[in-house]
Amino acid sequence: MNNYQKQLISATVPILRESGEDLTDYFYARMFKHHPELRNMFNMGNQANGRQKSALANAVLAYAENIENPSVLIGVLKGIGSKHTSLNIQPEQYKIVGTHLIASIKEVIGEPATDEILEAWTVAFFQLADIMINVEKGLYAENLSKEGGWNGWRNFIIKRIEQESAEIKSFYLYPQDGKEIANFHPGQFISVQVFIEELNLLQPRQYSLSTSYNSEYYRISVKKENGMNSNPSGMVSNAMHLKSEGDIISISAPAGLFHLEKDSKNPLVLISGGVGFTPMLSMLETNMNALQNKKTVWIHGCRNESVHAFKNQIEELKQNTEWLETHTFYDTSEDEKNLPENISLGRVDLQKCSDSILIEGAKFYICGPEIFIKNQYESLLNLNVSRENIFYEEFGPQLINLN
Repeated sequence: MNNYQKQLISATVPILRESGEDLTDYFYARMFKHHPELRNMFNMGNQANGRQKSALANAVLAYAENIENPSVLIGVLKGIGSKHTSLNIQPEQYKIVGTHLIASIKEVIGEPATDEILEAWTVAFFQLADIMINVEKGLYAENLSKEGGWNGWRNFIIKRIEQESAEIKSFYLYPQDGKEIANFHPGQFISVQVFIEELNLLQPRQYSLSTSYNSEYYRISVKKENGMNSNPSGMVSNAMHLKSEGDIISISAPAGLFHLEKDSKNPLVLISGGVGFTPMLSMLETNMNALQNKKTVWIHGCRNESVHAFKNQIEELKQNTEWLETHTFYDTSEDEKNLPENISLGRVDLQKCSDSILIEGAKFYICGPEIFIKNQYESLLNLNVSRENIFYEEFGPQLINLN
């Protein structure tokens, strides 16, 4: 890409800021019309609620804003690449995306999208595609280098299902072929592929692994989300909650950049909201099983006791160790007068826990809904925690970039 083309890309930034989501909304409709098979690879819940078009609009804008030095985006691109490999995205699909994105720019923007601008964006997109393909090539190779690793989809048997709370079930997944399964870092996720009759589509969803690694099975803990019929958001979780022991589902190899640093001895502060507790469980079990006994403080918020999953197991662990401290926040409680000392009413408030969490050298991990992450991140900054020590995982398309 030459300097003149970079200038043309930069000149489109104001248009992308104003009309980016109109563009990406049009793009997805256009692409699915010509390639309906791709609907099996995309989360149609995020298509319906607009999160996917917002995420793509943000990504296109960020690329245009940093066209002079796209390497500053490499951290974000690695995160997207990790998600792509979990969905088995292949290089030839970038050509499809590029063709329909450029056509959408022409058809949505209209006359201002001159041939020169379209040519510049074509060069820019395929430059970005090459970066992504190389990132993903490395991740695919890494998968295959692991004992028990694989790429694409692999069948697993649901051998055990446990009800963890009023709305969360755990699924114990064993490989159908009986072969070894890949190791993973505590905090990573797998993608699950389920056929949804209402859509007549296969649908993928990402679920954090909720145990430390063992050689026999993976465990995911799935919240049954509201939303069926006209709202696809909860279709996969509802379908999972209808599964029975013995059923078979397809999953991808473990992936994701949100995980504990290997061999790190730093104290941990885990901050979770709702079902965001799942990667924290993996981190907690790994710490326990590795006998590292790193000081760990877990702050968790949820609506009430009935939806507080794994509370008895966590409490038992805390009673039998000296390294774990917990603080829980319930929005409401049926027994407000008899709550234990470590449980408070209201939303998570890190100021109330500041004496516990401001530990020298601590690493902070946040997981939960978008607004939860933003609030807790801001609270940590207000407590003078360094950005470089804060890590977060946003469920669904990446809409926030705080670091």
